[in-house]
Amino acid sequence: MKTTDWPDRLFVVDVEGNGANPPDLVEIALIPIQDGEAVPERGRQWLIQPPVPIPPRITRINGISNDMTAGAPAWREVAGEVRSLLDGAWIAAHSASVEYNVLTRHLPDWQPAGVIDTLRLAKAADPGQRGYGLDPLIARTGIDVTGIPGKRHRAAYDAHATALLLLRLADRFVTWHDLTAAAVPPNMPGRKADAPHEESTLW
Repeated sequence: MKTTDWPDRLFVVDVEGNGANPPDLVEIALIPIQDGEAVPERGRQWLIQPPVPIPPRITRINGISNDMTAGAPAWREVAGEVRSLLDGAWIAAHSASVEYNVLTRHLPDWQPAGVIDTLRLAKAADPGQRGYGLDPLIARTGIDVTGIPGKRHRAAYDAHATALLLLRLADRFVTWHDLTAAAVPPNMPGRKADAPHEESTLW
């Protein structure tokens, strides 16, 4: 795919929550894609102090503890900065309904230009496989994640890994239109012809 096909503003997004229902944000990371390349050095990451404590079962998954967020800003203190970056931009995420639903709940009246779901993209690019989680996809596509700082289930790491996956999968599509036709979930921005909502994701 030609790099000129990519939108001017596209961020790969990952969020981590505290396990509440609905979840409160404890971490968010944005990795920009520019000229068809991931630019992690221009990425942004925020730890966020949630309104209720993080339970131990969530800390065991993402490694984010209440001690780590104790001195972090509340969401209201970073929301304006996050919005200013994401306004008018495309976003991409793995199982993107999670990020989209969380962000639209935390940023009232915000809508991205479009939403790319790398899970849908992987299923379209390589149908019939047994697993489409981030880890098996990284292994199956041969993506080298050894140079990514941090660890799995932290927002910056997962956003960076998802950005590399997006770029690897994009090689299977001729144009940006072909990619979005495969990757934009139903009833989300960026989809040319909305279909009835067909998926539900638990976080």
